[in-house]
Amino acid sequence: MKLTHLDENQRPKMVDVSDKKPTTRTATASGIIEMSQVAYSNVVSEQNKKGPVLQTAVIAAIMGVKQTSTLIPMCHPLNLSGINCDVEELPELPGFKLSVTTKLTGQTGVEMEALTGTSIGLLTIYDMVKAIDKGMIIRNVQLEEKSGGKNGDFKREN
Repeated sequence: MKLTHLDENQRPKMVDVSDKKPTTRTATASGIIEMSQVAYSNVVSEQNKKGPVLQTAVIAAIMGVKQTSTLIPMCHPLNLSGINCDVEELPELPGFKLSVTTKLTGQTGVEMEALTGTSIGLLTIYDMVKAIDKGMIIRNVQLEEKSGGKNGDFKREN
């Protein structure tokens, strides 16, 4: 199998996508942060001293998506047409599930952007709540689905 991020001299390179036909591409990623009941109650009651945790996490996730190509070495800078972020309360854990959906019409996919945004959003929650609970667990950061491109669609079977 030929690795696309290495040239003929085995040096790293960014894949040339100039010959690819632009298509509409979407990707959704999600992840979970689990925390103590005290920390969870602090977040949902909006009593955190650092400000509105979930709203800040959504903004951070969007910013993370937009910065992906500066963080992941071989990612192309993309002209995104849409970013959506959703936070679901999971009182039974307790914790939160954060999901990020990215969209564009272009020559390369947006999976890394969705995964990066999810990670940054969850890390923002951790940062804002760590004074209450340093034992929080971030887990299951994963691609849920993607559409468009040469490799076709993907949907995680749960």
